[in-house]
Amino acid sequence: MGDRSARFYTLLSIGAAVLTILLKTTAYLLTGSVGLLSDAAESVVNLVAAIVATWAVTFAAKPADEDHAFGHYKAEYFSSGAESVLILIAAGSIAFAAWGRLFDPQPIEQVGLGLILSLVATVINGALAVIMLRASRRLRSITLRADAHHLLTDVWTSVGVGAGVILIPLTGWLILDPIIALGVAANIVWAGLKLMRETGLGLLDTGLPKAERQIVAQALQPFEAQGIQFHALRTRVAGARRFVSLHVLVPGAWTVKQGHDLCEDIEAAIARSLPGTFVFTHLEPLEDPASWADQALER
Repeated sequence: MGDRSARFYTLLSIGAAVLTILLKTTAYLLTGSVGLLSDAAESVVNLVAAIVATWAVTFAAKPADEDHAFGHYKAEYFSSGAESVLILIAAGSIAFAAWGRLFDPQPIEQVGLGLILSLVATVINGALAVIMLRASRRLRSITLRADAHHLLTDVWTSVGVGAGVILIPLTGWLILDPIIALGVAANIVWAGLKLMRETGLGLLDTGLPKAERQIVAQALQPFEAQGIQFHALRTRVAGARRFVSLHVLVPGAWTVKQGHDLCEDIEAAIARSLPGTFVFTHLEPLEDPASWADQALER
């Protein structure tokens, strides 16, 4: 699947969400477990999130145009932002259902068949999450990463709910069902808040991670060894794309062509080191004091 686009994986996620909703809803109807109901509710969120993700990655893939000269990559943050809100809404609905059952515990029926259906759904989500995580690293897609982490949250939710459903008939503690559902809701809230934070950082044009900034610095070292100097290095991330800008200081006696050729080499070196990076250079004379006045812009 190395040549698949992000859209392929979001469509795969839609199909998986529909199937797991059917499986988990059937499991809830058979058992009457509010824990399994909470699990089914999270799969509904998965479906809505996958639909939003499909729109986002499709829009983000559009080429740059006159109104969006830097591309449409930030559209992916609409998806991750919407998914974080949906996750929190799902957690609220789960907690609401569990709270009522906390004071009026109900017996669980047909545990075996319900667990089998839930297990099948869990395996589907787990396998898809692994596939999407790998694809998100290859495609540098926050949308796929968000969807994959959400699916993993769903997997752990299902594992917890399943364990509770097994323990209830063994212990006779009916109250375990709503308690587990409340624990599921708390876990989902934590996942939603983390995703919301990552979305906010992306919308605020957060710089590249430290490890990637070090890669940029290493790409510049051969040029620095030739006496070329740099400053005002600034970076940002927009969805799957990285942006790097820097000022290049060369002897004032150089011709325009010499400076241009050097900048081309620098841009190519950074782009090779960090694929998917747009590099912008600004040429300045080394001897001019004005060239050093903007060092404070360095990030």
